[in-house]
Amino acid sequence: MSQLAERPRVSARKGSPAPKTGPARPARRPGQSLARWRRDRLLLLLALPGVAVVLLFHYVPLLGNVIAFKDYQPFLTIAQAPWSGLANFEVIFSGDPVFLNALANTLIITLIQVLFVFPLPLALALLLNEVISERMRRTVQSVLYMPHFLSWVIVVALFQQILGNAGMLNSFLREQDLATFSIIGVPELFKVLITSQVIWKDTGWGTIIFLAAISRVDTSQYEAAAMDGAGAPRRLWHVTLPAIRSVFILLLILRLGDALTVGFEQIILQQGAVGSTASEVLDTYVYNHGIVGGNWGQAAAVGLTKGVISVLLVLGANKLAHMFGERGVYHK
Repeated sequence: MSQLAERPRVSARKGSPAPKTGPARPARRPGQSLARWRRDRLLLLLALPGVAVVLLFHYVPLLGNVIAFKDYQPFLTIAQAPWSGLANFEVIFSGDPVFLNALANTLIITLIQVLFVFPLPLALALLLNEVISERMRRTVQSVLYMPHFLSWVIVVALFQQILGNAGMLNSFLREQDLATFSIIGVPELFKVLITSQVIWKDTGWGTIIFLAAISRVDTSQYEAAAMDGAGAPRRLWHVTLPAIRSVFILLLILRLGDALTVGFEQIILQQGAVGSTASEVLDTYVYNHGIVGGNWGQAAAVGLTKGVISVLLVLGANKLAHMFGERGVYHK
């Protein structure tokens, strides 16, 4: 009997061993969670001020979105404002030409910036990674990072001083008896102008994450690829890019979540020069028709709809990343 008990179990199919079962998950002791709270109580106390700030300035103001369903006026409290149902959302679904123009401009600028601005930090990081001299690399990085710390007021002023009708470039062309050209204040070139401003200001700053990701690539993979006869382009394609693919997808998901926000301060500073037809986006629409125009409920409805769409874009992009085997913003 003891020998029979020691024989391995077999399944119903002859000759096949019994299926293996995974290790049993350890049962959580009743006081384990309490012990973790006690162990991490100092860290939790240190985190409380940050949590309080986030709750106070990010989550509590979300309750104010209720004015999207009310006929709100500043001289009334939110509780005193009468309910209006979905009347404020009619501006979105009724085909209002001003709103449709703002939506079209937002989508066009978003598409341009995703296609032409988002990949540039990656390309710049790959170029900087090929610089052999560490000192030269750090110097170039410092120069490229500096524009990020300038406010949009300074950036817009610099572009006006250089590319304006009376700017440095046109002044030089006049001195040389050459034809001048106008860039600032031309509605047809406004989207190109703000895209170039974003590239100049933030491309260098965006390389930080990509450079950090590239620095984590195992150098032995490059050595193995070089021994197999792979040149620099093939090492880039088969080693570097696959290693940082997850970081690229993560940043792309976050960019899609912010897709309908295309730079309020940058655009409002230049809107007077080109007019609202070429420059009105959803953020400036909310400002111009909500705060300036007094249509608080409609502005809140547009802002709320924009936030919901942004959340759906993040969830959809994250689900697509999971389908391709990437981690995305959060795990399944």
